[in-house]
Amino acid sequence: MGMMERGMKSLLLGELLSGMSLTLRYFFKPKVTLNYPYEKGPLSPRFRGEHALRRYANGEERCIACKLCEAICPAQAITIEAEPRADGSRRTTRYDIDMTKCIYCGFCQEACPVDAIVEGPNFEFAAETREELYYNKEKLLDNGDRWETEIAQNLELDAPYR
Repeated sequence: MGMMERGMKSLLLGELLSGMSLTLRYFFKPKVTLNYPYEKGPLSPRFRGEHALRRYANGEERCIACKLCEAICPAQAITIEAEPRADGSRRTTRYDIDMTKCIYCGFCQEACPVDAIVEGPNFEFAAETREELYYNKEKLLDNGDRWETEIAQNLELDAPYR
């Protein structure tokens, strides 16, 4: 009986007809494809993209050189050097991230007590050379300045779950 049914299905092209009916059902529905460079899909507030160092509202950098992010980084992509300032507080003199090593796990962001290092919403940061993916303190602060409104909004949306 099974052989007879298979023969009839292949003779009457049952699989082809079911495939064509599925095609016709989706043919008249609205398209879900995005025209990528011009249209972008929604991102979760928890999205982990390009790294950034944030500043306080008065313009002072947030990083207090506790080195927790450097210690917790499983890829050892973060390098920090710090020295005390004249007022007795510690600030970083060097904050480097090797983005070729980074695995975007978000541990650095979770470990930071003052939300200084964050992974922002930018996912479009391609480079032509490896040297462009070695981020220093100035590049990270520039990223923070550029994406501060989105970063602050994402941290606020994520706050109930932390």
